[in-house]
Parts: sequence; structure tokens; C-alpha cells
Amino acid sequence: MAFESVHNYYENLVFIEIRKILKKRKINVDDNDYPEDIACVALNRLPTRYVRHHVDLAFYLTVEEHEMINDSVKTAVADAFIFVDRHRR
Repeated sequence: MAFESVHNYYENLVFIEIRKILKKRKINVDDNDYPEDIACVALNRLPTRYVRHHVDLAFYLTVEEHEMINDSVKTAVADAFIFVDRHRR
């Protein structure tokens, strides 16, 4: 029995948003700790929605629900950057 296809719907959305912000800010990350810390903080601020395939959930969402999810991801990631930046050693 394999469970590799089961994942949190928000994970990939958060990873994409983090990469977008790092590129926009021209932040070169030499180690994975910084973006991974941001991902953990952001994901802990979002609800969990486990799916096997993104299309499983995306197909059933309304346009408004897609927008709400995207907005919540952007907010969670932005807040996570602030939190991690304030608590870095």
C-alpha cells in the first residue's frame, strides 16, 4: 500500500508563492533552511486539505473559492516571511 500521492493541497501553492517572492526580491538562498522555514510557518497558518491530485479539489471549487485560497496563500506566505525574518539568527 503506497500513499505517495496523498498531500496537502496548499503545499504546492505555498512553494510556488515563496519562489515567486524570492525571485522578485532577488534573494539568493544558499541553504534550504530559509525557504523551508517560511513554508512551514505559512503552511501552519493555513487549513489542511488533503488530496490525491490537485484536480480532485480544483475541479469542485468555484471561482470565488479559488480566489479565496490564492489570497489566503499570499497572506500566509507574506506573514511567514516577516515572521522568519524577525526570528532569524
